[in-house]
Amino acid sequence: MTTLPLAFSPDVRAALDAGQPVVALESTIITHGMPYPQNLETARRVEAEVRTAGATPATIAVMGGRIHIGLTAAELETLAQAQGVMKLSRADLAVCLAQGRTGATTVAATMICAHLAGISVFATGGIGGVHRGAEDSFDISADLTELGLTPVTVVAAGAKAILDLNKTLEVLETNGVPVIAFGQDDFPAFWSRSSGLKAPLRADSAAEIGRAHLMRARLGLSGGQLVANPIPAEAEIAREDIIPAIESALAEAEAEGIAAKAVTPFLLARIFELTDGRSLDANIALVLNNARLAAAIAAEICAQR
Repeated sequence: MTTLPLAFSPDVRAALDAGQPVVALESTIITHGMPYPQNLETARRVEAEVRTAGATPATIAVMGGRIHIGLTAAELETLAQAQGVMKLSRADLAVCLAQGRTGATTVAATMICAHLAGISVFATGGIGGVHRGAEDSFDISADLTELGLTPVTVVAAGAKAILDLNKTLEVLETNGVPVIAFGQDDFPAFWSRSSGLKAPLRADSAAEIGRAHLMRARLGLSGGQLVANPIPAEAEIAREDIIPAIESALAEAEAEGIAAKAVTPFLLARIFELTDGRSLDANIALVLNNARLAAAIAAEICAQR
């Protein structure tokens, strides 16, 4: 057997060795989500939120031919200012490592790396899904496939509201992924607490979610869980306010021929402009909220084991 190309930060290694809760965090929010230094400030805030909630944060990225499970302060600073960073999913993770390039992990790649490192819980903003018009473009995020393969519990504010949420839920069901709304019956829609769609499942405590994670392992079921955690009420943008901005951004993307991995960054940037920055404020609030819940779930899994 070959040794996995994993490099653990000292605090993550110590937490894992001691059986303490660890929460994985993605890195595309740093490299592709917002400009420097706001990206660095946000990453530090999310990590601090995980620590305050009683777990150790493990921001994941590929640097120098290694998968870094947790970043030191210097590594986080370097990544926040890096140029030409690859946006990694299952398809390009190995190539990035083999070429010694720098890569930021999406939901799918973060799940893979977290599982390799023995981390059960991952906090993100929103997952990818089925894009509008996918019946013609076949543009469906690898996140949905990964959720059906890799046994990591993912805490997100639902799927990104720029997507076809109804079709996204259908694909998740086809892939056997439990979609669990936290504390409500509606499936949240990223910036908004409700998408107008009912979530397939509901849980009202981190303990329930932790038990379900461990039960899936006992049953030998493949794949993870999607925990749909609604944005805090005081931070949400109501559906009637955000939908016009989404529709306008989607029309512009189509007119400009923007496709594939470029779609989501374009849409998020354009919606930021159309909402006068409210979308970014909401995005940060929901990521912090997800970090808190993920830390609670990770602690429950450790306790119940």
